[in-house]
Formats: sequence, C-alpha cells, structure tokens
Amino acid sequence: MIVTVPLDDAQKQAIQKAYSAFLGNKSLRARPGQKQMIAEIARTLGAIQEDGEGRRVSDPAVIAIEAGTGTGKTVGYLIPSVVMAQSTEKTLVISTATVTLQEQVISKDLPDILKNTGLKFSYVLTKGRGRYACLTKLDRLLQEEKANASLVELFAEEGFSIGQDSSARALYQDMLEKFAASRWSGDRDSWPDALEDQQWRLITTDHAQCSGRRCGYFNQCPFYKARADLEQADVVVTNHDLVMADLVLGGGAILPPPKDAIYIFDEGHHLPDKAINHFACHSRLKGTANWLEKAAKHLQKVLSQQALPGELGERLEKVQPEFDALINAIGFTRELLHSGAQFEPRIQGDSQVAVYRFPGGVVSDPVKAQAQVLKVGFSKAATLLEKVCKDLNDAMDGEIQGIDRWQAEQLYPEVGAMLVRLQNQCQLWQTYTVTDSEDEPPVARWLKWTEGPFGEELEVFSSPILSASTLSTSLWYQCYGAVVTSATLASLGNFNRFRMRSGIPAESRCVVVPSPFIHRDAASLVVPAMDADPRQADEHTDALIELIPELLQQQQGTLTLFSSRRQMQDVYAGLPTSIQENILVQDDYSRQELLKRHREAIDEGKSSALFGLASLAEGIDLPGNYCEHVIIARIPFAVPDDPVEAALAEWLEKQGRNPFMEMTVPDAATRLIQACGRLLRTEKDTGQITLLDRRVVTQRYGQMILDSLPPFARRIEHYLGV
Repeated sequence: MIVTVPLDDAQKQAIQKAYSAFLGNKSLRARPGQKQMIAEIARTLGAIQEDGEGRRVSDPAVIAIEAGTGTGKTVGYLIPSVVMAQSTEKTLVISTATVTLQEQVISKDLPDILKNTGLKFSYVLTKGRGRYACLTKLDRLLQEEKANASLVELFAEEGFSIGQDSSARALYQDMLEKFAASRWSGDRDSWPDALEDQQWRLITTDHAQCSGRRCGYFNQCPFYKARADLEQADVVVTNHDLVMADLVLGGGAILPPPKDAIYIFDEGHHLPDKAINHFACHSRLKGTANWLEKAAKHLQKVLSQQALPGELGERLEKVQPEFDALINAIGFTRELLHSGAQFEPRIQGDSQVAVYRFPGGVVSDPVKAQAQVLKVGFSKAATLLEKVCKDLNDAMDGEIQGIDRWQAEQLYPEVGAMLVRLQNQCQLWQTYTVTDSEDEPPVARWLKWTEGPFGEELEVFSSPILSASTLSTSLWYQCYGAVVTSATLASLGNFNRFRMRSGIPAESRCVVVPSPFIHRDAASLVVPAMDADPRQADEHTDALIELIPELLQQQQGTLTLFSSRRQMQDVYAGLPTSIQENILVQDDYSRQELLKRHREAIDEGKSSALFGLASLAEGIDLPGNYCEHVIIARIPFAVPDDPVEAALAEWLEKQGRNPFMEMTVPDAATRLIQACGRLLRTEKDTGQITLLDRRVVTQRYGQMILDSLPPFARRIEHYLGV
C-alpha cells in the first residue's frame, strides 16, 4: 500500500507555531527569505509518498536552496526539517563541510532552536572512529611497548611513528587514568592539550582493526558509547566526509541508514568534491614495497613467537610468499610506468616533481596487463587475511583451540590494518584494468614522480572526474529526503554546474532565496584603473605593491585575498615597513590565532589588515569594522594543472563543449561571490570591495562574472582621457 504524506494541517501548524515562537522569544522580525526557505523545505518533504513501512516510494525528494548572506538559513532549514523528521519518524542528519559551522550548529543553533521554539528533540554530534581512543590499543601500548613498536613500524613511512620515550608513556598513562576516573570521555577533541597526529594515531583505530563486541573493552569503548547516543538522537550533526565514508561502507554503518534519514547538507557546494575524494585511489610504489617487506617480516616474527593452530598459522605462512611476489611485481611496474610516462620535472622546494596524466584516462595494454597482475596479487593476499580475520574472530569467541582470546585480540588489529591496505591497493589497480564506458565520464589516471632529500618515489592515482553518478546511486535515490543549501550553489545565474557535479535528480527544485541586504546602499564594488594583466604575474605583483598601501588606509579593518601564496608573500615583502606593521599574514599564524589578533587590534582602535588565501575567502565571520574593505587581488580561477579538472575539461572538449565556459568561469564566479561575501555579515554592515583585476572589463566573460555578483554599487575606474 502506498501512502501519500502531504503537508497536513498539523505539520503546518507545528512549523508555523515554532517559527512564531522563535521570533517572539528573540524579539525578531520575520525575514522573507527565511520564510520562503521554510516553505520550500516543508513542501518538498511533505510531498513524499511512502509504503506501509514508512519507506519512500515516490521520486527522490531533493531540493537545492541557495540562501544569500543574512538569510538566517540555519533557522530556515532546522525548524521545518525537525518537524517533518519527527512526524515521519526519521532521523535528521545535518552535515557541514567545516568544523567551524559544525561547532556553531551543535553549540549555538540547536540549543537556540530548542530553547525558543517549543520543539522537543534530542541531538548529538557524531564523529568517526578516528576521533576516539581505542582502549585496547592504549592498554597494550602501556603494557607491551615492544610488541606495539612492530606495528608502528609498518606505518612508519606514512609518518605515524613516535619514540616511546618517558613523556609519551606519561601522556598515555594520564589518558588511561583520566578515562578510568570519568574525567575524560576518550574523545580527542575533549582532551585539554594539543595532540600530535603521531601521538594520537597509536591509540585510535578503524573499522577493520576493531573487533567490536568481541573486544574486552567493548562496554567501556568511547566510540560505541557515542554510537549508542546516536541511535537515540532525533538530530545527528556530522560532516560531509563522514557521510561519504558511511556511503562507501554501504550506508547505515556509521550513521543512520539513508532510507531512514532526512539529510541537510549545509555548505553543500563542497559535497561533490568530497564525494570525488572519497572514491579516489592512490599508491606510493616504493612506499608500498617497503611496507610489504616490513609486513612480511612482522608476520614471520609473529609466527616465530606464537604457536598458531591449524589453518590460522598455515594461512599466515602463505601470505609471506604472496607479499614477496607483490614486491617483485611492484618493482617491474615502476620501471614500466616510468619508461612510458613523459615527465617534465619542475623544482618544488627541495625536490624535483613531475606529473603525467594519461590522456582520456586511457592506459596502454602493457600497463593494463601489469595492473591485472597487481590486482590479482593484492586480491589473493587480501583473501588470505580476510580468512585470518575470521579465524581470529572465532578465536575471540572461544571457537578455536590453541589460541586464547587475549592473543587473538592482540593480533586482530594488526591483521585488520594490513587487510585494509591490501584492499585499497587492489581497488587502485582494479581501476587500471578496466576500459571506461564511452557513455560515462572517464576515470582520471595519472602519475606523480618525486626526487628529493628522501630519495625517489613514483605515485599512482585514479579518481572519478564527476561524483554525479556516485551521489545519485548511493545518496539521492537511497535517502528519504535531502536539502542541499549554501550561499553559493548557482553559477552565472543558474544551477547547471551544480547539477552536473552533484547528480541531483532532474526533477529536483533549485531555488534562490535572496539576501535581505540592500547591497547597492551598503557596499560598492570598485575596479581601479590599472595597466597590469594578472596573467603577467610579475607585472601584476608590482602593480599591487603600488596600489595596496593607499587601499589599506581607507578603512580600519581590511581583508586582502590572493589566489597565489607566492604573490601574497611577494606583495607583503614589497610593501614599506610602516605598512607591514599593520598586516597579519595567513602563513604566520593558525587561522584561529590570525583572526584573534586581528579582532584585538581593531578593538584597541588600531588599523589591521589580513593577507590570506582561499581558506579566508569562505567561512570566516568579521562583522562591523572588523572588515569594512575586501581587496581581491585577482579573479580566483582554479589552478590549471589539477589532473581531475584537466581530465574533465578534456572530456567536455571531446563532446564538443566549452570547458572554460562550463567549468572555469562558473567556478571562478562562485569563488568570487564567496570572497565578496566576507564584507556584509549583518544588515548594519557597510564597506567596499576592490577587485584588482581588469579582466572583468576587458574580457568577454567579464560581464557574466560581474552580473553574477550581488547587486553592489559599481565603480569602474578609467584613466583620464581613455
């Protein structure tokens, strides 16, 4: 039986009552854009048809909403989504791209909604296993340093190694004591002091190394305690990476099953790139061969120290010759790939670096044949270790004689870690054995060669060039409903680019909710008269050095954004010392410290200017006189040598399409909007945006970019007489 779940009167009243209470309790006026957002989300989720068991049977319910700065989009999506999730008995999953927004939602927005709307719901912040301590590893590290050191060595080339000195032992002992005394939850983010990645890596785990309910510490496990909270929560706050990790595992492994969830993707413009990253593959050939050699020695050591019964010991013995064969095959593969690639090395720091991308993603028959050899070899070794893991699980259940539970618990994480690495290698080489369908975008495949102080390395990569198919299959058609929102989803006045990259269903509504700000009255966009072309880097840098001192004197708080680290550094170095004294450069401080120093200077009545890159063009909030002037050095076109973007451009060209107009210009316009969005953060803010790039005037695409920006008052300066 199919049940239509329209937006009924009870749901409408619940949403309206909650919104009215929120406005009244906070003495706020309703914002038109916020009201529109609430209505659009409620209408989309209310149109879902479901069967008698509550499963969606209608077309995917997905809506994309671009909500301009000042809309109040968090309130706009929280109120209707909470009501609709509760009325349909689904879990609301709120996913963000940045830790900053995640913390804001969990510590500010949700408590605010709970306090002021009359809605009753529970919420929890969800993180991956990697944010929680593994008590088994922590205990083992303290009790058996020598045994643990062999495992650490297996990952030494990845940087996950630390000396077992007295300070490290004291740290881990302190952690265990605080956890036992309920003064620490086992969550990395709640530990009071900064932790190095190497320190933390030794005491955390992943799904392959975790023995779950068979672990002696299961009942005290920080991760599983957090999972128990998740299962009871009405609202789950997480991040795009964890959503993608869950989908890779089939959905429902970490987060609620997609069919039982309504997703909100805030900062949703990041979602396609996050999806691509999660389905990309990578291998360092020399590093992998070294790891296989160490792993083989480690297994030999295990076999010599422990009498492992029956097939368990036999399988571990069979793994070693497979590792030896793989080491030889990798050596041959390195020679084959290096001889066939057309590398053009360039200096990068202390190293020489060269990248070679296979045109069209097509590899030669010899490379494909060798990839098949490696795929089969890694698959065979992985199959053996999968059986070993099963044996160890049985041993932990007491079903295998001759190995006790404690031995199995100690060995399981080591074998599990090896298994994951073998499976990842198998996945990579699988992508080099297949021929891409002509009807679908190809896989990008490329090599990176590096020679530096630590020797020579050849890295092998593969990646999808679009995540549309993956997201469509594993997310949009699986979930109960979804809302994607951001201040920048549309490009050049339409959603074509986002649709192509995200794969949202064709019938999905895409809506622009305008900002309440009156941009023309609040801010002006100025393009100064200047001769320098940004494509001539040295000339453009000289022009910036000449223009910026005067620009920095116009307002108290200034943000200057660069597309190139080198240009940022060169401009700063070329400025007079008197100007440099009031500038905070991104490379000199952490982001948090940078913003703190800037605010303190402004609060003291001083002038302060921030020099930053793309990471300061998004997600920072500097209202009022903290930022009254945004200076943008150039139109933020993407770096042209990214292999994935180059492969996508190549594919579009093959179809007779124009990648510059379909990809490059829309993406640059989106980044420019994000940068401009740093200026007006509240309805009282005013200021100026200065774009030091005349291409918006001189190039045919310039008018399109200008027209895509908020309607600031414009001032295009020209030299007298010109």
